[in-house]
Amino acid sequence: MPATNTFSRIARPWINDLKVYEPGKPIQEVARDLGFADGSDILKLASNENELGPSPLAIEAMRRAATDMHRYPDGGAFYLKRALADRLDVPVSSIVVGNGSNELLELTTHVFTGPNTNIVMADRAFVVYRLLAAAYGAEAIAVPMKEHTHDLRAMAQAVTPATRLVFVSNPNNPTGTMVSDEAISELLASLPDTAVLVLDEAYVELLDEEMQPDSIRHVRDNRNVIVMRTFSKTYGLAGLRIGYAVTPPECAHLLDRVRQPFNVNAMALAAALAALSDQEHVARTREMVKAGLSFFEKAFRRMGLPYVPSVANFMLVQTGSGRRIFRELQQRRVIVRPMDVYGMPEHIRISIGTRMKNERCVAMLEEVLSK
Repeated sequence: MPATNTFSRIARPWINDLKVYEPGKPIQEVARDLGFADGSDILKLASNENELGPSPLAIEAMRRAATDMHRYPDGGAFYLKRALADRLDVPVSSIVVGNGSNELLELTTHVFTGPNTNIVMADRAFVVYRLLAAAYGAEAIAVPMKEHTHDLRAMAQAVTPATRLVFVSNPNNPTGTMVSDEAISELLASLPDTAVLVLDEAYVELLDEEMQPDSIRHVRDNRNVIVMRTFSKTYGLAGLRIGYAVTPPECAHLLDRVRQPFNVNAMALAAALAALSDQEHVARTREMVKAGLSFFEKAFRRMGLPYVPSVANFMLVQTGSGRRIFRELQQRRVIVRPMDVYGMPEHIRISIGTRMKNERCVAMLEEVLSK
């Protein structure tokens, strides 16, 4: 008789209680699930992707890199780190490149937390922060938002001697709101030297430069801060999984100690380096997002749907029974994101697309709501 598996019994006790992150499904998987013969006309506005696609310069760089895929990538991301350091005016030793900013969030949690520590976050910030706390046996202290925005003063008051990380998603996913540079500085000044402020800025480059908080100055000042950014959103490279952290060299060295060798693939490195110089693509992306936000705001006001004004490439809207609306839209070949996992069962999140895609999404939403 074969032995009974004991994996769950010998795993770390808290691992069995972890919830699995629910990602937005790929178009092909939705087509299979719904029995559609062809998924080519399915509209996906669920994962905050760049609907303009990758930077053309990045696509060309990927083509050139393809013939060298039998070689291991540059484990130190030599050229990309130097380009980022030059752009951000920080030493190369302040940059850590990761397999998407998600890996860097995980490395940070791995380095600084464990049992008998805690992480402070907003209650409706990126759900992965809670999952990471649970994965490393740390307590998650979730502070209620105020008007769908981080309440940084309340978060500062929630910090305890056991707090090791304070996560601030700015702009925040899924609400699309942001806090000011001054508020961030105030929070950082209030933290004890036993806590690190993690600024998750996945969407910050979608903002015009004059709207972007100057968070990197805290790195230059050698403060307890880690700034996370990604090439997934503005640069349209979500499928390649590449992001980076900017932090004082001492902290970067700690992250590198737990980072796996060759954690970022060679094609991603080549594409990211090329995309970084494609400011025309960035400008087009920003214009698409601005136009899309304006379009959805007008549509939601016309439909009488409460929504949260957003600065990112998505909008949170209250439709009633978000999970039902999500399913009904899927039947009409439109994918959005239900928000019950964030404690908002009456809401859905809609990513910004091109004008044609936005119009189709609104038309289908009106059809569903009229039933």
